[in-house]
Amino acid sequence: QVQLVESGGGLVQPGGSLRLSCAVSGHTFSPYVMGWFRQAPGKEREFVGAIFWDVGNTYYGDSVAGRFTVARDDAKTTLYLQMDSLKPEDTAVYYCAFQVSDDADINIATEYDYWGQGTQVTVSS
Repeated sequence: QVQLVESGGGLVQPGGSLRLSCAVSGHTFSPYVMGWFRQAPGKEREFVGAIFWDVGNTYYGDSVAGRFTVARDDAKTTLYLQMDSLKPEDTAVYYCAFQVSDDADINIATEYDYWGQGTQVTVSS
């Protein structure tokens, strides 16, 4: 059973940085894509960014492009989200997700097969 465990959330001031991690375990096959999504209270789950697991290509949502960076370690056991120049509107629960199919949309939450439990990020002074 695939397990995804996020960590690294917390409280940060506007303009600050935070790095989230997502430990990937229990899988007997590699994901095609690993993604990050976020969900603020009363809002739909929003695509943040994704990485094609084998080749390392990355893609970002418009609201975070240029500020956030998705990466993975060389052992392909951990997914990262480096968040810089944080804004109050970045406040949300952040989730990592595992996509099996090579023919799915990477920015649609329902196209992902496994999810972590989420970690809270709060940007406030």
